[in-house]
Formats: sequence, structure tokens, C-alpha cells
Amino acid sequence: MIGYARCSTDEQDLTAQRQALVALDVSPDRVYIDHGMSGTKRERPGLDQALAAVRTGDTLVVTKLDRLARSVPDARDIGDTLARRGVALSLGGRIYDPDDPMGKLFFNILATFAEFEVDLIRMRTREGMAVAEAHGRLKGRQPKLTPKQQRELKRMHNTGEYTISDLGELFSVSRPTVYRTLNRTDS
Repeated sequence: MIGYARCSTDEQDLTAQRQALVALDVSPDRVYIDHGMSGTKRERPGLDQALAAVRTGDTLVVTKLDRLARSVPDARDIGDTLARRGVALSLGGRIYDPDDPMGKLFFNILATFAEFEVDLIRMRTREGMAVAEAHGRLKGRQPKLTPKQQRELKRMHNTGEYTISDLGELFSVSRPTVYRTLNRTDS
């Protein structure tokens, strides 16, 4: 039994998933994790390690399908790849059987719901950002230099006595930041 657990953000905790995997007879040292990784990304270090660790006759265990994949094509690809390799897939203790029409239907429905949930999250995020922007609260990343520092950087640059590298060093910023600041203050 090989376990896989994933959470999308660094603030989330994997304790519940780890405990559930142990309750499903996965040894704690056989659990591979991805912390702060989206399920929409197919390349994940913990998933890659788990898939590399399973052998014919093994079982890959996840607490829920959405921990494994957040899109129908990825879920199907992972499920089909495991089946071809002779590896069973356990979803919360239920073995997925790709040869069983009902099992295949159930798997596809779960994958569709996982993808739907991601789409809803994206839609709500975009809506929230639009509302924040309309109310002047969406500011994005703040400039590294204050307006006064930006004016001084531009003044020093206009003297011709300082190179871009000199200005970056004096203001403790990178060359691209100096260029952005000059472009921002020129407009």
C-alpha cells in the first residue's frame, strides 16, 4: 500500500489525510505528499514519487479522488496508467475497477465533480477580484520603492552620473526594478 496526500496551500494541514491513510492500512513511511501544490498541475513531486514507488500488485491509496487529480483527463490518465501497470487504485477505501462499467462511471463522476469544484473556485476568485477592483481595493504588488525614492532615483539617473547597476546598489533593488521605476515615473 502506497499513500498519497495533497493540499493546495501552505496554510492547509495534511494531518487528517495522513490519519485517514493510516486508518486505510498505509504505513506512515509509505505516504507521499505534496504540500502547497494545486491538483490541477499534473507534475507534482510527491505524486511522481508515489507513482514511481508503486509496483505490479500494489495499491495506490488516496482519501478522495480530488486529492489525486482536479481534472477529468488527468484522473483518467492516472487511473488508466495504474491499471495498465497492474496497480490498484483505492479511493477512500474503495478499489476502483476500470473494467467494471459502474466503477468506471462512478470514477468519471467523481473526476467531473473535482474539476467542477476547481472551476467554481476560479469563478468566485475572479468575481471577488472584480468587486475589489471596482471598489479600489485591488492593488496588486506594491512598488519596492516609495514615491519619494522613485523621484530621487529618477533625479539621480537624469544627472547621468549613475549607471543602472549603481542605482540598483544604492537603492538595494534589482536592475529590472530600476528600469520599471524609471518607466513608471516617466509616464
